[in-house]
Amino acid sequence: MQDVSIPAAVNFADVVRRAAAARGACPALRSHDAELTWAELDRQVDAVAAGLGALGLPADEHGRPRVVIALPNVPEFAAVFFGVLRAGLVAVPVNPAYTTRELAHTVADSGAAVIVATGPVLEALGDSAPAVRYRLGSSLGGLLSGPAPISQAPAAGGSEDLAVLLYTSGTAGAPKGAMLPHRALLANHEQLARIEPAPVTPDDVLLLAVPLFHAYGLNSGLGAVAFHGACGVLVERFDPADSLEAIERHGVTGVVGVPPMYVAWSLMGERLARAWSGVRLAVCGASPLDPAAERRFAEATGHAVHQGYGLTEAAPVVTSTLAAPAIKPGSIGRPIPGVGLRLVDAGGEDVQEDEDDGTRDPGEIVVRGENLFRGYWPGAADGPGPDGWWATGDVAYADEDGDLFIVDRLGELILVSGFNVYPHEVESVLAAHGSVVEAAALGVPHPYTGQTVKALVVRVPGSQVTAEELIAHCERNLARFKCPTAVEFVAQLPHSATGKIRKGVLR
Repeated sequence: MQDVSIPAAVNFADVVRRAAAARGACPALRSHDAELTWAELDRQVDAVAAGLGALGLPADEHGRPRVVIALPNVPEFAAVFFGVLRAGLVAVPVNPAYTTRELAHTVADSGAAVIVATGPVLEALGDSAPAVRYRLGSSLGGLLSGPAPISQAPAAGGSEDLAVLLYTSGTAGAPKGAMLPHRALLANHEQLARIEPAPVTPDDVLLLAVPLFHAYGLNSGLGAVAFHGACGVLVERFDPADSLEAIERHGVTGVVGVPPMYVAWSLMGERLARAWSGVRLAVCGASPLDPAAERRFAEATGHAVHQGYGLTEAAPVVTSTLAAPAIKPGSIGRPIPGVGLRLVDAGGEDVQEDEDDGTRDPGEIVVRGENLFRGYWPGAADGPGPDGWWATGDVAYADEDGDLFIVDRLGELILVSGFNVYPHEVESVLAAHGSVVEAAALGVPHPYTGQTVKALVVRVPGSQVTAEELIAHCERNLARFKCPTAVEFVAQLPHSATGKIRKGVLR
């Protein structure tokens, strides 16, 4: 295992300084044909920090000033993100493809004093944008210019200072800002580095195609590259063929991906196998990977896909098959080193093991670890309790070996005549039908059972499968109360940036 120890009181941007000191001439980031070394990135981070420090931004009632970053996966994102942290300010990464309403909510809720964004984002916000604005490709050049005296930047503070406000997807209500201190960002890498063999090393080249404004892309992707002094290959917009070309051309050794990426790749046959010949690690997160796509991918590449479970509030990794002795289909693995995990019932008690087969009933996942957030912005509400445990709202069960399997979100449970129906189970059965691309199961009111299951289904192009046929398929694989009583066919389902079905939109 590598020596990855870092002093406790540290700013996350220090990992860039460390990488520059150890591997200054080595590539840090590649984007198309451009390459940035660690020494060059460190100088850019210094320039951003100094430029922000020279603004003289005052703290407000909520603490240090916040800086919204609404940029795609470009090198400037890394320079600005780490520069904000080095300046002792708080980064607020935002999806640059958000609607005006979504952008305005994040800007207003965070109380940001500065925004660094693309032109379309600034135009969409108009007068709603913070007073200090930097546009990618124009005035951003001034922010990155230098050298400026680093002493202009404010004190960076320590590991418990707030580093990032990451807004959750908001499955219920408006998105909330998860308050992640420097300590949480660093801890997740220290925890993962304790896995044998280490998932990421300084010699790795990681594909960074997951959006950097998301916790997974930001810390498991860009953060991992910086923490280990590795190299990241930035992909602004995922395209299956283009990404395979990038994997092959840049000698990618590890991929941090989401299900839609692996599903698309799994359909590319020999082209996929050739591009992946030099890759040693495939990781998938954010939502479950369809088992059929996983099998196709493994057959084409010879690579099993490591899956895991995480949350924005956990910076983000909680479990992984990397921490388990073997990969089991559908499993999210086991807790990574340094993360405590319990499955609890409605009364908060640990679910009990079945005496016959060693399994446990599903329970809510409750976690504890140094990687947890402080709570939600601005008052740190609903964070970990005094004992350090935090209830995730997700439901899982453990098999006889202790490997975990996600069931669903507590808030998305469907109650049919008092019985729990987990949408993910229904969706998995529907997705196993050869005429179904994907499906979403929702609870809708019913006069006799309280709720019933309705499925929204995307058919395989050219398929004429009927609602009756899909309901009959479910009846062969599910208890009757779990089966959809209505099926609606749709051309597509709305997805978040990381591939999750946006059920709030469907409702």
